[in-house]
Amino acid sequence: MANSKLNNLNKVKIMTVSALLSALGILIPMTFPSIRLEPASYTLASHVPIFLAMFISPLTAAFVAAVTTFGFFVAGFPIVIVLRALSHLIFSLTGAFILKKKNQLLTSFKNNALFNFAVSLIHAAAEVAVVTYFYRVSGMSSAYYEKGYFFSVFILVGIGTLIHSMIDFSIAVTVWLPLQHIISIPANAKIKIK
Repeated sequence: MANSKLNNLNKVKIMTVSALLSALGILIPMTFPSIRLEPASYTLASHVPIFLAMFISPLTAAFVAAVTTFGFFVAGFPIVIVLRALSHLIFSLTGAFILKKKNQLLTSFKNNALFNFAVSLIHAAAEVAVVTYFYRVSGMSSAYYEKGYFFSVFILVGIGTLIHSMIDFSIAVTVWLPLQHIISIPANAKIKIK
């Protein structure tokens, strides 16, 4: 009976944290300033809630990524941005499943940096795939075509997303370091930078 109450309490805590991270995931892109390198733009910390969710569990990562995508849709963002947000399911679930199997992976600076790069590379590749589809099939704003496919898609979206993702991951790690000792919910990631 005591284990059942503890499990239910943990589920409620995880749902609450998931809802808070989802709200942040919607609020940050709508309120934080963006760096605009036309035709692309980058909002600092916009991926932090998804990375934090990834540190908790695959289900939390999927929920936060999906709700954040829905938030972009409801807020009226262009469909290419909504689908770029939907592609976050790929990197967040991949990272969350890896951390679930190897929860000590982020306990060294080297492993942390390698994991950050790998997840950010997956993130960038997924967004490049989405933008490539729209560039080739559905049409993009004229700014994408003026700069050319290689520069607009591979440099601005690909390399830009890789760098943006790595910065946001680093912010998430910085936030998670003290939180992991305060938040009393089961989580995948144990982070301790040596």
